[in-house]
Amino acid sequence: MQQESSAQMRKVLGVIGTSGSGKTTLLEFLIARLAARGLKVNVVKHSHHDLELEPPQKDSARLRMAGAAEVMVASPFRVAIIRELRGAPEPTLDEQLARLSPADLTLLEGFKSYPIDKLEVYRAEQGRPPLYPLDPHVVAVASDQPRPADLLPGTVWLDLNAPNEVLEWLLAHVEKKSMERA
Repeated sequence: MQQESSAQMRKVLGVIGTSGSGKTTLLEFLIARLAARGLKVNVVKHSHHDLELEPPQKDSARLRMAGAAEVMVASPFRVAIIRELRGAPEPTLDEQLARLSPADLTLLEGFKSYPIDKLEVYRAEQGRPPLYPLDPHVVAVASDQPRPADLLPGTVWLDLNAPNEVLEWLLAHVEKKSMERA
């Protein structure tokens, strides 16, 4: 019997799309509205770039550069854990999700290759082909283009310029997945 991954057990939705498509703008809108409804939303943002999260002269950076495996910076306002990989492989999505506190929903920006439900943000003006025709895990597309005639059955087409429509779809999708899991 195969064990469910952390991503499968949690309410997780990937938000994918090419650079400049509007993923972060849509996520900002969705997170603000979900939080206003009292939902706790976690986000994991994947980056292919090196991250500089603190100025190099700060104590936490100096301790990390001295060799600490992880440095936690804590204040009355926020807590951050900075883990230096030092050549170790990037943690898997399941490992990353396991470190997060419980939430009503975890949204992922990026993680295109993971086999999880995804919402693609697509703008034809970006000049790049959409991802949904080649990814069976894309369950919905938010676009400023009309619905294509050859859209795969079961894939929802949403108006990117009507973010409340995307929000309502997201809430219904999360509820449907919760009922499937129960």
